[in-house]
Amino acid sequence: MESVVPVKDKKLLEVKLGELPSWILMWDFSPSGLDGAFQRGYYWYYNKYINVKKGSISGFTMVLAGYMLFIYCLSYKELKHERLCKYH
Repeated sequence: MESVVPVKDKKLLEVKLGELPSWILMWDFSPSGLDGAFQRGYYWYYNKYINVKKGSISGFTMVLAGYMLFIYCLSYKELKHERLCKYH
């Protein structure tokens, strides 16, 4: 028989679709809660991709690609006017 795990302690892939709204509402949306979530994500990424014995350039490449995508999204409004157009 399986032990019953509270919805708050489940990971995203373990949450069923019906439990998703209550799982999201259990998050801490205060500034300190959001800061803690950002720190956990940063340390998870750092320990998984940057702080390894046999590291490669992949960790830095993902950060660079994310930065480039972010900047492209910010400047898309100006860039869409500079598309190549056929003038008659």
